[in-house]
Amino acid sequence: MGFRLPSIIKRASSSKGVDVPKGYLAVYVGEKMKRFVIPVSYLNQTSFQELLSQAEEQFEYDHPTGGLTIPCREDVFLEITSRLN
Repeated sequence: MGFRLPSIIKRASSSKGVDVPKGYLAVYVGEKMKRFVIPVSYLNQTSFQELLSQAEEQFEYDHPTGGLTIPCREDVFLEITSRLN
């Protein structure tokens, strides 16, 4: 049996023009700024708040993608969010 990422994290095929369902938030992660749609409940989790603090330090409130940019590698983001489920 292989490792499977939780289905609650959705990777969008396009970074623009994709609707975000109610109760979810779009974030951009990694060097290639991949877009992920995550539950807003993650915002209350300590480990996710650490990522938000890093984003605040690096970007303040000026995110280059127009959305919330998380300044970490994609694999690190997936590891953290997989533990939140």
